[in-house]
Amino acid sequence: MRRNTSRLLAAAVTAALAATALASTAGTAAAAAAPSAAAASDPFYSYDGTTPLSSLAPGTVLKTRTLTYHVVGLPTPVKAIQLLYRTTDAQGRPSANVTTVVRSLTGDTTKAVSYQSFYDSLDPADSPSRAVAGDLSLGGLIPNAEALFVVPLLAQGYNVVIPDTEGQTADFAAGPEYGTNTLDSIRAATRSEATGMTADTAFGLMGYSGGAIATDWAAALAPSYAPDVNRTLVGFTEGGLLVAPAHNLKYVDGSLAWSGVIPMAVIGVSRSFGIDLKPYLSDYGLTVYRELEQGSIIDAIGHYPGLTWKKMAKPQYADPNSVPAFLAAVNRINLGSAPTPTVPGYIAQGNGGVLEGTFNNPAGIGTGDGVMVAGDVRALARQYCATGNPAIKYQQYDLLSHVGATVPWAPQALGWLNDRFAGRTAPSDCGRIPAGNSLAPEQPAPAS
Repeated sequence: MRRNTSRLLAAAVTAALAATALASTAGTAAAAAAPSAAAASDPFYSYDGTTPLSSLAPGTVLKTRTLTYHVVGLPTPVKAIQLLYRTTDAQGRPSANVTTVVRSLTGDTTKAVSYQSFYDSLDPADSPSRAVAGDLSLGGLIPNAEALFVVPLLAQGYNVVIPDTEGQTADFAAGPEYGTNTLDSIRAATRSEATGMTADTAFGLMGYSGGAIATDWAAALAPSYAPDVNRTLVGFTEGGLLVAPAHNLKYVDGSLAWSGVIPMAVIGVSRSFGIDLKPYLSDYGLTVYRELEQGSIIDAIGHYPGLTWKKMAKPQYADPNSVPAFLAAVNRINLGSAPTPTVPGYIAQGNGGVLEGTFNNPAGIGTGDGVMVAGDVRALARQYCATGNPAIKYQQYDLLSHVGATVPWAPQALGWLNDRFAGRTAPSDCGRIPAGNSLAPEQPAPAS
């Protein structure tokens, strides 16, 4: 068994390294490849049952298939189980989504990690499940490269569950939907006979950047939305977290690399909450909107240097807080207004954003890692401590940017998770976390 396990890991690592090499060059490409015909027509993603989804409990398994785990489109010796399951979207409607389960290489079914990918895309073809199945688009290189995060978990004997956190319409940045998709993915994984896991399987949550959005929202919503899942959680670990999106919009405004997330957020928020923000955009803003409507983070980073909200909006909407629909939406995805998780947490955040071309230091917002605001993350960690969760560890990397902070965070996160599964007392930085920003809901812009 040990020899076979080593061979499987070696194959997966080799493929993962290839994925990373490709991903490092992909950022210079002009646009994401179109979804493959197989991805667009794959019937597995469609629910065709006769029972309405609204009549099925969240987490109900709708379809199951086993396939070969692919990395960068190449098959590995590892098998993956994919589940179509019932969940809930950002508007509270029943929906169907897909998750991928990679069985523990040791056969242990008592422990698992739900790994939330940072695939950050507005194109469903870039989801982790499609990458695992072998469909390769440019944006899909990100979940392929994340095999470097998944392989160490498998090596430690964990089952790994990888949900398509954004759902089947790729609702980028829709935090509450990320959370329900993640929690119902865990439910589905423990209800499927194919995975070998049960309702008593212990779970940890792990994610960075876009994956941190899903991780934190899942931990926050679990006590009310999925108490059955919450009782099995040993903790959550995340890095590079989006907390108050209205602050991030101002922080990245005009930056060299990360300003492209402005139109991505506009599109994702519009899509997830069923609102139309196009009437507020300038002709240039509409052009960028159309260019990124099916784009991934690879299409956005560095492609719109100096882009600002003011350039995208009509003159009368130069202040984003003057757009009521957008204001309501960003307040709904502000983690400062979400419940406090009841399980231990390890939150890490970089603060060297100048290394990635973000030089802003807005009043009341401050600096960050290039895209995420450090003061917001500190404030959230302090809020969790003050509202009943004494087991919060916070770490800030002042000299590291968003991408750079993944290097120390990943092994530290794995070590922290190992300790939680071992039943060791969770460390706490409560009382020592520096002050952060106000996370109060945004207010409408003053009438002109």
